[in-house]
Amino acid sequence: MCCFFQKYGYTHLSAGELLRDERKNPDSQYGELIEKYIKDGKIVPVEITISLLKREMDQIMAANAQKNKFLIDGFPRNEDNLQGWNKTMDGKADVSFVLFFDCDNEICIERCLERGKSSGRSDDNRESLEKRIQTYLQSTQPVIDLYEEMGKVKKIDASKSVDEVFDEVVKIFDKEG
Repeated sequence: MCCFFQKYGYTHLSAGELLRDERKNPDSQYGELIEKYIKDGKIVPVEITISLLKREMDQIMAANAQKNKFLIDGFPRNEDNLQGWNKTMDGKADVSFVLFFDCDNEICIERCLERGKSSGRSDDNRESLEKRIQTYLQSTQPVIDLYEEMGKVKKIDASKSVDEVFDEVVKIFDKEG
Protein backbone atom coordinates (compact mmCIF):
# COMPACT_ATOMS: atom_id res chain seq x y z
CA MET A 1 0.00 0.00 0.00
CA CYS A 2 2.96 2.28 0.68
CA CYS A 3 3.94 2.34 -2.98
CA PHE A 4 0.35 3.13 -3.97
CA PHE A 5 0.37 6.31 -1.90
CA GLN A 6 3.83 7.27 -3.12
CA LYS A 7 2.72 6.87 -6.74
CA TYR A 8 0.07 9.55 -6.24
CA GLY A 9 2.07 11.69 -3.81
CA TYR A 10 -0.14 11.10 -0.77
CA THR A 11 0.75 10.35 2.81
CA HIS A 12 -1.80 8.09 4.47
CA LEU A 13 -3.05 9.11 7.90
CA SER A 14 -5.55 7.02 9.82
CA ALA A 15 -7.48 8.98 12.43
CA GLY A 16 -8.26 5.71 14.22
CA GLU A 17 -4.64 4.59 14.22
CA LEU A 18 -3.48 7.94 15.59
CA LEU A 19 -6.10 7.66 18.35
CA ARG A 20 -5.14 4.06 19.16
CA ASP A 21 -1.45 5.01 19.29
CA GLU A 22 -2.22 7.96 21.54
CA ARG A 23 -4.22 5.87 23.98
CA LYS A 24 -1.26 3.45 24.29
CA ASN A 25 1.10 6.34 25.10
CA PRO A 26 1.64 6.22 28.88
CA ASP A 27 2.39 9.98 28.89
CA SER A 28 -0.86 10.90 27.12
CA GLN A 29 -3.38 12.92 29.03
CA TYR A 30 -6.09 11.55 26.70
CA GLY A 31 -5.35 7.80 26.72
CA GLU A 32 -8.09 6.64 29.10
CA LEU A 33 -10.67 8.98 27.57
CA ILE A 34 -9.87 7.74 24.05
CA GLU A 35 -10.13 4.11 25.20
CA LYS A 36 -13.56 4.70 26.73
CA TYR A 37 -14.92 6.42 23.61
CA ILE A 38 -13.55 3.75 21.25
CA LYS A 39 -14.79 0.85 23.36
CA ASP A 40 -18.27 2.44 23.58
CA GLY A 41 -18.33 2.89 19.80
CA LYS A 42 -18.51 6.67 20.23
CA ILE A 43 -16.69 9.43 18.41
CA VAL A 44 -13.68 10.86 20.25
CA PRO A 45 -13.96 14.63 20.90
CA VAL A 46 -12.92 16.62 17.82
CA GLU A 47 -10.26 18.66 19.62
CA ILE A 48 -8.30 15.50 20.37
CA THR A 49 -8.57 13.98 16.90
CA ILE A 50 -7.74 17.22 15.08
CA SER A 51 -4.78 17.93 17.33
CA LEU A 52 -3.37 14.47 16.52
CA LEU A 53 -3.99 14.85 12.77
CA LYS A 54 -2.54 18.37 12.66
CA ARG A 55 0.50 17.37 14.72
CA GLU A 56 1.20 14.46 12.36
CA MET A 57 0.68 16.57 9.23
CA ASP A 58 2.93 19.34 10.57
CA GLN A 59 5.69 16.85 11.43
CA ILE A 60 5.55 15.25 7.98
CA MET A 61 5.63 18.60 6.16
CA ALA A 62 8.42 19.91 8.42
CA ALA A 63 10.53 16.91 7.40
CA ASN A 64 9.68 17.29 3.70
CA ALA A 65 7.73 20.27 2.36
CA GLN A 66 6.87 18.30 -0.80
CA LYS A 67 4.78 15.89 1.29
CA ASN A 68 1.70 18.08 1.46
CA LYS A 69 -0.99 15.74 0.14
CA PHE A 70 -2.74 13.57 2.68
CA LEU A 71 -5.28 10.78 2.51
CA ILE A 72 -7.00 10.90 5.88
CA ASP A 73 -9.07 7.87 6.60
CA GLY A 74 -11.80 7.75 9.19
CA PHE A 75 -12.35 11.49 9.43
CA PRO A 76 -14.54 13.53 9.69
CA ARG A 77 -16.99 11.27 11.49
CA ASN A 78 -19.64 13.82 12.40
CA GLU A 79 -20.73 17.45 11.99
CA ASP A 80 -18.63 18.49 14.99
CA ASN A 81 -15.55 16.92 13.37
CA LEU A 82 -16.30 18.73 10.13
CA GLN A 83 -16.75 22.10 11.83
CA GLY A 84 -13.58 21.56 13.87
CA TRP A 85 -11.66 20.65 10.73
CA ASN A 86 -12.96 23.68 8.85
CA LYS A 87 -12.13 26.00 11.76
CA THR A 88 -8.63 24.61 12.34
CA MET A 89 -7.60 23.92 8.76
CA ASP A 90 -9.33 26.79 6.91
CA GLY A 91 -6.84 28.11 4.38
CA LYS A 92 -4.35 25.38 5.32
CA ALA A 93 -5.92 22.33 3.66
CA ASP A 94 -8.31 21.64 0.82
CA VAL A 95 -10.48 18.52 0.62
CA SER A 96 -10.21 17.34 -2.99
CA PHE A 97 -12.60 14.42 -2.63
CA VAL A 98 -14.06 11.91 -0.21
CA LEU A 99 -13.49 8.25 -0.93
CA PHE A 100 -16.59 6.44 0.32
CA PHE A 101 -16.51 2.67 0.71
CA ASP A 102 -20.15 1.60 0.63
CA CYS A 103 -20.83 -1.80 2.15
CA ASP A 104 -23.66 -3.72 3.77
CA ASN A 105 -23.59 -3.52 7.58
CA GLU A 106 -23.44 -7.27 8.12
CA ILE A 107 -20.51 -7.64 5.70
CA CYS A 108 -18.71 -4.87 7.61
CA ILE A 109 -19.34 -6.61 10.93
CA GLU A 110 -18.14 -9.98 9.64
CA ARG A 111 -14.97 -8.44 8.19
CA CYS A 112 -14.20 -6.59 11.42
CA LEU A 113 -14.84 -9.72 13.51
CA GLU A 114 -12.40 -11.58 11.26
CA ARG A 115 -9.88 -8.75 11.68
CA GLY A 116 -10.47 -8.92 15.44
CA LYS A 117 -9.03 -12.43 15.58
CA SER A 118 -5.56 -10.93 15.12
CA SER A 119 -5.87 -7.15 15.56
CA GLY A 120 -5.99 -6.94 19.32
CA ARG A 121 -8.44 -4.02 18.94
CA SER A 122 -10.84 -3.63 21.84
CA ASP A 123 -13.60 -2.50 19.47
CA ASP A 124 -13.50 -5.55 17.18
CA ASN A 125 -16.45 -7.27 18.83
CA ARG A 126 -20.08 -7.47 17.70
CA GLU A 127 -21.45 -5.20 20.45
CA SER A 128 -18.98 -2.37 19.75
CA LEU A 129 -19.38 -2.81 16.00
CA GLU A 130 -23.16 -2.56 16.17
CA LYS A 131 -22.81 0.61 18.27
CA ARG A 132 -20.34 1.98 15.71
CA ILE A 133 -22.82 1.35 12.89
CA GLN A 134 -25.54 3.24 14.76
CA THR A 135 -23.10 6.08 15.40
CA TYR A 136 -22.21 6.04 11.70
CA LEU A 137 -25.84 6.20 10.59
CA GLN A 138 -26.67 9.03 12.99
CA SER A 139 -23.46 11.06 12.74
CA THR A 140 -21.28 10.19 9.75
CA GLN A 141 -23.83 9.59 7.01
CA PRO A 142 -25.01 13.24 7.16
CA VAL A 143 -21.40 14.39 6.59
CA ILE A 144 -21.10 12.06 3.58
CA ASP A 145 -24.40 13.47 2.29
CA LEU A 146 -23.05 17.01 2.64
CA TYR A 147 -19.91 16.19 0.66
CA GLU A 148 -22.07 14.42 -1.92
CA GLU A 149 -24.09 17.61 -2.39
CA MET A 150 -20.77 19.37 -3.12
CA GLY A 151 -19.92 16.73 -5.75
CA LYS A 152 -16.89 15.52 -3.77
CA VAL A 153 -17.88 11.92 -2.99
CA LYS A 154 -16.31 9.07 -4.96
CA LYS A 155 -18.33 5.97 -4.04
CA ILE A 156 -16.98 2.43 -4.23
CA ASP A 157 -18.95 -0.78 -3.77
CA ALA A 158 -16.86 -2.26 -0.97
CA SER A 159 -18.84 -5.50 -0.76
CA LYS A 160 -16.71 -6.82 -3.63
CA SER A 161 -13.40 -8.65 -3.25
CA VAL A 162 -10.32 -6.83 -2.02
CA ASP A 163 -8.80 -6.88 -5.52
CA GLU A 164 -11.96 -5.51 -7.15
CA VAL A 165 -12.23 -2.73 -4.57
CA PHE A 166 -8.56 -1.86 -5.00
CA ASP A 167 -9.00 -1.68 -8.79
CA GLU A 168 -11.81 0.86 -8.29
CA VAL A 169 -9.64 2.91 -5.92
CA VAL A 170 -6.85 2.97 -8.51
CA LYS A 171 -9.28 4.20 -11.19
CA ILE A 172 -10.39 7.05 -8.93
CA PHE A 173 -6.83 8.06 -8.06
CA ASP A 174 -5.79 7.85 -11.71
CA LYS A 175 -8.56 10.32 -12.50
CA GLU A 176 -8.46 12.54 -9.38
CA GLY A 177 -5.08 11.91 -7.79
